Amino acid sequence: MSVIITILIFLGILAVLILAHELGHFATAKAFGVRVEEFGLGFPPRLIGVRRGETLYSLNAIPLGGFTKMAGEEDPKVERSLASKGAGTRIIVLSAGSIMNALLPILLFSIAFMVPHDVVTGEVLVEEVAPNSPAETAGIEVGDIVLSVNNEPVYNVSDLQRNIHRNLGNEITMIIRHSDSTTEEVQIIPRWNPPEDEGATGITVSTLNPTVVSQHYPFWEAIPMGASECIETFILFKNEIIKIFIGATSFQVAGPVGIAQMTGEVAKAGISPLLEFAGFISINLALINIFPLPALDGGRIVFVLVEWVRRGKRVSPKTEGLVHAIGFALLMAAILAITFQDITRIISGESLIP
Repeated sequence: MSVIITILIFLGILAVLILAHELGHFATAKAFGVRVEEFGLGFPPRLIGVRRGETLYSLNAIPLGGFTKMAGEEDPKVERSLASKGAGTRIIVLSAGSIMNALLPILLFSIAFMVPHDVVTGEVLVEEVAPNSPAETAGIEVGDIVLSVNNEPVYNVSDLQRNIHRNLGNEITMIIRHSDSTTEEVQIIPRWNPPEDEGATGITVSTLNPTVVSQHYPFWEAIPMGASECIETFILFKNEIIKIFIGATSFQVAGPVGIAQMTGEVAKAGISPLLEFAGFISINLALINIFPLPALDGGRIVFVLVEWVRRGKRVSPKTEGLVHAIGFALLMAAILAITFQDITRIISGESLIP
């Protein structure tokens, strides 16, 4: 796939995710009577601006973000300002962007299920069992076939891995077919921090007799499936964050260049995987923006919560504005550093996708 097409696809996905995020802020601000001075896609310098009523709608030159500029975000003295509203209202407005990014994947995943897409199906064969692993303790042997996990059929390696990783630390029930054609129900607790190269359960698997089939679902089935996929993805995110904190996995970050690289690689697989990837990135944005860091929505919410704990005593607008300005500068510096790392990795021929 050409670099130009990859960039265009990446910018298209980014525009949708940013638009959803900013519409969350915009709609809730308007609903609560907060004056919105500018609704912008991209960061300045401004390319185009159209005023409708009290709000300027702008398209800006740097296509890596967006903003909803509300009157008096830190100063309650400004007429119809955000800061003049109650703590509950401000928290709703500030968190609305992340909420929209958390809900958007339901739509994206649902469309992905409706679009015809290729799926590899077959039998999942156990090729190796690590000594003293949960799998060996449960009686799983080389040559066994994994039929289901927690009553959910397993059609390929991806199905098995997903079911295991969303249940780390919890007991799961697996239906196994042994080489003598007998079936057995076994209980296993996947490990958070297994020995290197063993995996959570201690088995190495492959898909036996793989067959590629085309699947798609009607909307009345795809929408519940999309909602379920969204919830499962949040669980997987939660588990990965826990693994990082306990040292079970390394912390990997990617900036705009790295995400663009991944977009190009995923786009080669088709529209459905690309929509799923967009949903994945949207969930990333939802979580990152709600982190309690200065300049992010979560950082602004922290100041509201501090005010609530202090029974209405605010941090001065000057101090809050300075904290967010410093936070924004540090955020931009971090993005530049990560972008340099992404470019170095691309030049060396490495990929972020295993």
